[in-house]
Amino acid sequence: MQIHHDISNLPSFRSAVITFGSFDGLHLGHKEIFEEMKVLAGQCEGESIVVTFEPHPRQVIYPNDRSLRLLSSKEEKMHLLQNSGVDHLVFCPFSVEFSQLLPDEYITNFIIKRFHPRYIVIGYDHRFGLNRGGNIDFLKSYEEEYDFEVIEIEQQIIEKIQISSTRIRNYLQKGNISMANKLLGHAYPLVGKVVEGHRIGERLGYPTANIALSNSLKLIPPEGVYAVRVELEGKRYDGMLYIGTRPTVTSDGKRSIEVHIFDFSDDIYGKQICVEIIDFIRKDMTFQNLEELRHQLDLDKRDVQTSLSETSINTVKAAVVILNYNGLNHLQKFLPTVFRCTNQAKYQVIIADNGSTDESVKWIAETYPECRVIQIEHNKGFAGGYNEALKLTNAEYYLLLNSDVEVTNHWLEPLVDFLESNPLVGACQPKIKSLDHRDNFEYAGAAGGLMDALGYPFCQGRILSEVEEDCGQYDEIKEVFWVTGAAMCLRAELFHKLKGFDSDFFAHMEEIDLCWRMKQAGYQVAYIPNSVVYHKGGGTLSYLSPRKTYLNFRNGLSLLLKNEKGLKLLWLFPLRLVLDWIAVVRFLVVREGGNALAVIKAHGYMIANFLRSWSKRKEVLRISNKHRVDKDNTATGRYQGSIIWEFFVLGKKRYADLSRIQSKSAV
Repeated sequence: MQIHHDISNLPSFRSAVITFGSFDGLHLGHKEIFEEMKVLAGQCEGESIVVTFEPHPRQVIYPNDRSLRLLSSKEEKMHLLQNSGVDHLVFCPFSVEFSQLLPDEYITNFIIKRFHPRYIVIGYDHRFGLNRGGNIDFLKSYEEEYDFEVIEIEQQIIEKIQISSTRIRNYLQKGNISMANKLLGHAYPLVGKVVEGHRIGERLGYPTANIALSNSLKLIPPEGVYAVRVELEGKRYDGMLYIGTRPTVTSDGKRSIEVHIFDFSDDIYGKQICVEIIDFIRKDMTFQNLEELRHQLDLDKRDVQTSLSETSINTVKAAVVILNYNGLNHLQKFLPTVFRCTNQAKYQVIIADNGSTDESVKWIAETYPECRVIQIEHNKGFAGGYNEALKLTNAEYYLLLNSDVEVTNHWLEPLVDFLESNPLVGACQPKIKSLDHRDNFEYAGAAGGLMDALGYPFCQGRILSEVEEDCGQYDEIKEVFWVTGAAMCLRAELFHKLKGFDSDFFAHMEEIDLCWRMKQAGYQVAYIPNSVVYHKGGGTLSYLSPRKTYLNFRNGLSLLLKNEKGLKLLWLFPLRLVLDWIAVVRFLVVREGGNALAVIKAHGYMIANFLRSWSKRKEVLRISNKHRVDKDNTATGRYQGSIIWEFFVLGKKRYADLSRIQSKSAV
């Protein structure tokens, strides 16, 4: 990429494809414009040119406004665009005189005279010229006269992926680095020169590089310690960043920005350094003495290394992870469809073998040698097995897929694309239809999971045992309460930050537990109907099995103890125990003694492990607060009545018969 600082001395561009703007932060919306420019430049054998203004226009137009905080300095824009594939970056001086250009003068004296464009690529709401008087229609009126074409980034595309700089600033100011980075599409950078410090870090065994930023308006995250990656002279290192006033060692109140680079001891004074902020570790603290501070730094380093290992950059876009336990028959029948319908160039297929004793692993090695197999020494159930396997899986997104699922063409792209475009969505699922009755929904997930007021899960398309025919009634994207583990697409980083599945669940409802925790942290979960899969249903464990009855009743109570709001739990938990005993009586009446005994055993487990389950509430709350991205979202997808009452007493067997769902038709 060539960088131009002198607007009066530009080269003659070949079939210029240009865009204009401040591009503060160079976030995902800006990158959509750059991608379109590169495609057009390739088609016309031209050159892509990003024109940005320096200083930021608000600094010139509103010189007394002290509220402006920039997401990217001039140096950071150069750094972020260096490997973008754009051919030219032009810095245009923004002055009072430039701001007074009328829209027609802006087009003729600036755009045409300087760049002679073949294409101009801008967003649908772009404004230019004095008092922002020019718009896209005004610009298009000059197309024929000056032989260029305006390419508009349509509103729906912008709304799909564009993230406002204001929203990113809000997340950064709250210390929510993870969310800000997702909206940016890259780690938030701090670029500056290394300057002399007080060398206190050397005495503590943690020498630091003090950073003087190049722009005083640069937005600095809150004071504290952060996990970072450092780029210096073309090499990358891990490190931990401190932002604060060093209250333990000085009282001058001056803010310091300093980074300790792991396994590094070179003299770098006066050199430019780029620090990419990956994660927030802790707030700034005051210590009684340097020994206490040194001990805390030891703990910080451990936490930073853990965080950085969980956000490894050596990832694929998405990994389809199939958990297998003695499922040779299922693999032989369904794995071929996974390989046939999954783009191997973009996505990785992994079998996580949960200690199988059949010929599963051998068959995979012989039939699909390209398939990666993660072997777990013994069966740890759905929850524990996936926890172990996903520790060894580097991907931005995980698609957890049952071994008894038949996928369809282009089944994965809608799920991954939806998560890519909606950073507040933590997980989503496809439409789940029955393999044996292909016009019907399938019990495990159907068209997205919901929860009633008493904590009983059900689905669009399936209430208790009643499954609906798919007549297109649930063909809208919808925010729900939980998504099925049979085909669950989720953010890898979020999975690990929320500590994955609860291994004590072993199998069944662990996905509901995870989704509940996501929603407590402000995330959404969604149903995506244009992705369709067919599930065998009961292929791994029969729906009528007493073992499944035991897990459902046991885990249903654990789910409430961990996640339900405290005041509600005071009356709900005793009521659920009573309802469980009614279920025992019903099982006995219909001569299902095995299921009745399973419920009794589930209660025995809860009595023995009540304190263990109760203690998890505090940890759930701590983790949810630490990784919160928005207000608690657990009301969405909750039915305000009882599906037990509706189903057995009022005879309502279809989702459409219910009337008090708090849900959204689109995310």
